[in-house]
Amino acid sequence: MSPDEFRKAAHELIDWIADYRQKIPELSVRAQVEPGAVRRALPASPPTGTDDFGLLLADLDRVIVPGITQVQHPMHFGWFPSNAALASVLGDIASSGMGTLGISWESCPALTELEEVVCDWMRQLTGLGEQWHGTIHDTASTACVTAMILARERASQFSKNGAGLQAAAAPMVVYSTAQAHSSIAKAVQLAGFGNDNLRLVDEDPYTRAMLPGALAAAIERDLAAGNVPAAIVCSVGATATTAMDPVEAIAIIANRYGIWLHVDAAMAGSAMLLPECRHLWQGVEQADSLAWNPHKWMGTILDTALFYVRDVAHLEAVMSTNPSYLRSGADGQVTQYRDWGIPLGRRFRALKLWFHLRLDGVDAIQARLRRDLDNARWFARQVEAAEDWEVLAPVMLQTVCIRHVPGQSSGTPLSGAALDAHTLAWLESINTSGAAFMSPSLLDGRWMVRVSIGVEGTTREHVRRLWEFIQRSAAAA
Repeated sequence: MSPDEFRKAAHELIDWIADYRQKIPELSVRAQVEPGAVRRALPASPPTGTDDFGLLLADLDRVIVPGITQVQHPMHFGWFPSNAALASVLGDIASSGMGTLGISWESCPALTELEEVVCDWMRQLTGLGEQWHGTIHDTASTACVTAMILARERASQFSKNGAGLQAAAAPMVVYSTAQAHSSIAKAVQLAGFGNDNLRLVDEDPYTRAMLPGALAAAIERDLAAGNVPAAIVCSVGATATTAMDPVEAIAIIANRYGIWLHVDAAMAGSAMLLPECRHLWQGVEQADSLAWNPHKWMGTILDTALFYVRDVAHLEAVMSTNPSYLRSGADGQVTQYRDWGIPLGRRFRALKLWFHLRLDGVDAIQARLRRDLDNARWFARQVEAAEDWEVLAPVMLQTVCIRHVPGQSSGTPLSGAALDAHTLAWLESINTSGAAFMSPSLLDGRWMVRVSIGVEGTTREHVRRLWEFIQRSAAAA
């Protein structure tokens, strides 16, 4: 495709994207396809020649769009927000269009230095101190793997440079809670600690926050057993309930025992753009690493995850590679982001944040976050005031955990497996309808429904409509 052909096709594609975004509220929220439907609609063999761009766009409408669960839909309340502000989409297009190669500073000085700038902007915007230095990963999952590797190497005195964990004299242990994101357990496994060495610390029965006393007791038990406490993962906005572990109290314990502390604020990090929310990670300045995703609630398009550390020297000592073919006269004077994470090559992700911040502005982003917080509090009040309905966890940010507990003919509330079946039935009736979407989760072994408010286009009217759907569906289940 020549630049002129690209220009013509790109104009058509941008028009298609704009039209698509405008019609999202008219689409089904959940993908309305059966397993295998998209695959069957596509040719089994690859094309041998060129195709008309108009036919390709037609197939986007015919095949692809029906197979998308519309996370940009204003009636999407599932998982966590996964906004993709159009201002950041422009940055993503610019990144792809430039076709840069980010394997060293020399390969694209602008990529490195813009990433340094926007990471520092985000540091300032979330109130972090100057000792933090950041980079952009694809997701917080990758950031957590990186953090666990950093913790492993500190606890093992750089075992990677010798026989690795196979030569470790004692098991190394990681501490978290059952509320932590599934990526934490995965990171512990991939970093070589092993599932048996992940301790799930007791939580407060209501807030679901890690109990510092239980953490200290678990560490003491491991020390007595001859184990090596290596890392603590502190959740700020855990997935199921947005539970907030007490960072400050945990940091005191981590520093007392010399344990690496990683703060996982994947979704809730966006809230720290609001000064009034920063108490939720009080003590974060004492952590060793921190990750959060602007590609969630803040709205910078996937994949844009921020990873910060205080000790850059340790990060580079663990992650650095210096092949001869990448050496240049700039070495020692510049940041080499290949030494800050797992991949060698990297996209120009900083453009997405740069475009988003410059074109939408921080004030507008903050106003939208405050709108979502207000809508979540309004929704929680409706649930609390309704008969047979429960709000199951504190509404720390924009996620409300609910359950309908109807009475039975015997006069006792529905419970056990029957209550689980009722919960999943009324939820599935809404999700299947395509009118709205929410996600279930287990809490104390029983199903509940998470209402995660935060899509860019979601207004109070959409939340009000959801509450009406919920009540009708629960009454009919």
